Amino acid sequence: MKIAIASDHAGFDLKVEIKEKLIKEGYEVLDFGADSEKRVDYPEFGLAGAKAVIAKKADCAILFCGTGLGMAIMANKVKGIRAVPCNDLFSVKLTRSHNNANVLCLGGRILGPDLAWEIVLTFLNTPFAGGRHLRRINEIKRLEKTC
Repeated sequence: MKIAIASDHAGFDLKVEIKEKLIKEGYEVLDFGADSEKRVDYPEFGLAGAKAVIAKKADCAILFCGTGLGMAIMANKVKGIRAVPCNDLFSVKLTRSHNNANVLCLGGRILGPDLAWEIVLTFLNTPFAGGRHLRRINEIKRLEKTC
């Protein structure tokens, strides 16, 4: 599985830690920056990660900023992206199984590395339930064309 990752300065440390764990677990990681803790604006990095998913260069993306909120806002500007900020295991499980989210956004100033890693693993290992949820995803896709 290929995973796109990106961060701003506030999410950089958490990104590095999660990236190392992903590689150790055998995932292929495409890192779209930032490359240091030097202050940068998150939109260009979030856009790059989201576009990698839409272009099928990555199966999903994990984006990091201070709260995960800014990255989610940016990524959701890309048609076909369903980006969610998640800070707990219940939310991430449901957003994968019910919403088929394809971008996870995490807050480097909110989450510790252990919980963040559990959230990432839950995101990657929870399948989409389909059924009535597929009908809703298809409705989102239909409405997205009119926006």
